[in-house]
Amino acid sequence: MRATRGAVWRARGPLLSRIAAAVFGGYALAVLTSVATLALPMGTVEAVLTGMQASFVVYAAAVIWVFAARSARRAWLGLALAALPLLAAACWVWRMPAA
Repeated sequence: MRATRGAVWRARGPLLSRIAAAVFGGYALAVLTSVATLALPMGTVEAVLTGMQASFVVYAAAVIWVFAARSARRAWLGLALAALPLLAAACWVWRMPAA
């Protein structure tokens, strides 16, 4: 007996959503972390290096979070909530005049 397309999507949809959240949401969090570290009170070179190193940790943590969450919806919500303060700091950095 063959499964219908709807049944296949219901079975694989949450997994595909989690994979997309891990790849794209994790990348977005890593980028925001890298930019947000420029708001820290340190030199620009040190902030860039700190942001680059922190982005690897954030990306790995985001992937772990996505697959540890109870549902794909909670995974996306967790990523969005983590992105809010990083987005605020990144916006502040983007609005700063160039030195």
